Amino acid sequence: MTSLKPSLSTKPRFEILDGLRGVAALIVVAFHIFEIHSGGPALQIINHGYLAVDFFFALSGFVLGYAYDDRWGRGLNFKGFVKRRLIRLQPMVLMGATLGMLAYYFGLAHIESTSVGTLLLIWLLACLMIPTTKALDIRGWNEGYSLNGPQWSLAFEYLANLLYALFIRRFPLWLLGVFVALAACLSVDITFNIDTFGILTERSAERFTLIGGWSLAPTQLYVGFTRLLYPFFAGLLVYRLGMRIKVRGAFLLSSLIIAAVMLMPRVGLSDYHWPNGLYELLCVLLVFPAVLMIGAGSNDMGRRTTSLCQSLGRISYPLYITHYPLIYILFDWTYKHPDMPQSVHIFNGVAVFLLTLGVAYACERLYDMPVRAWLANCFLKSRHR
Repeated sequence: MTSLKPSLSTKPRFEILDGLRGVAALIVVAFHIFEIHSGGPALQIINHGYLAVDFFFALSGFVLGYAYDDRWGRGLNFKGFVKRRLIRLQPMVLMGATLGMLAYYFGLAHIESTSVGTLLLIWLLACLMIPTTKALDIRGWNEGYSLNGPQWSLAFEYLANLLYALFIRRFPLWLLGVFVALAACLSVDITFNIDTFGILTERSAERFTLIGGWSLAPTQLYVGFTRLLYPFFAGLLVYRLGMRIKVRGAFLLSSLIIAAVMLMPRVGLSDYHWPNGLYELLCVLLVFPAVLMIGAGSNDMGRRTTSLCQSLGRISYPLYITHYPLIYILFDWTYKHPDMPQSVHIFNGVAVFLLTLGVAYACERLYDMPVRAWLANCFLKSRHR
């Protein structure tokens, strides 16, 4: 283990971390496809795929500190920071919401009960990152973003960015450590179902898990904030500590760790399955930070591995934010055709998986890259880009 904190002029690009983001995004897509055929949270086929969100938060915290910590006061202010984050994230948010609206209007049932005006209102709110209340939950899935469910995690990421820019970037190392430790206590509260604040009573099948965060219900908000705070700012702390773990075959090793974490079946299937809470807690508190250290400390790779990591990194965000509208369509088709042979369901699942990759690639190349370049040219001074 070595300590490394490069200056701005000598910063390498953490290709492995880019690649790991792509690996996690692929697992998320597979998780949601298999979820359609699963019998509840405890029996999901890729059981801990939802922990990819917590890993994304950890990656984002590390990368945010790496990209911006040493730029404050050197041409970067709060307004410039917000511009950069909006340019990076918002175009694909709009694309995901638009695809979700089109999927709902053309591909799903119950459209007769939703007026075009209501649908456009929900789309506009999604584009503005404003979650809807239960009154506008047109799908009935208890989602704050009915057109594109995974958008909830982007809303929390925006909040983390604001917390960082307004307050936490100024924290000395010891105070950031205290903050992360307190956030870890919240993770313990949820994963062990201690319910210190008395707001976890609505959880049943989700007890002793980190599942949740996607609506405005108090329980969901508490779970969402908890899932955000520790991983995101632990990632920032890992960066600031400068601790790196150098190993051979780091991308393969760290990819296997991430896959193993998320493929792990539910630990304990009884009503009282606290071992699963312990498992998820250890993954978030220890395993994910260790994977960050491996990914950041071992960038000596061959050309093919580097190219793979770069490709996975480029497609990861478009894939994550655009895949779910296609999952909605697959879910609706599967629900309407329960008696179809298993071979048909397998074919549909594989087809949708490949289609999500194609849509994400097209969005990244034909939309996200040119739009972000245009926005940067319009709103960012070239010397500060």
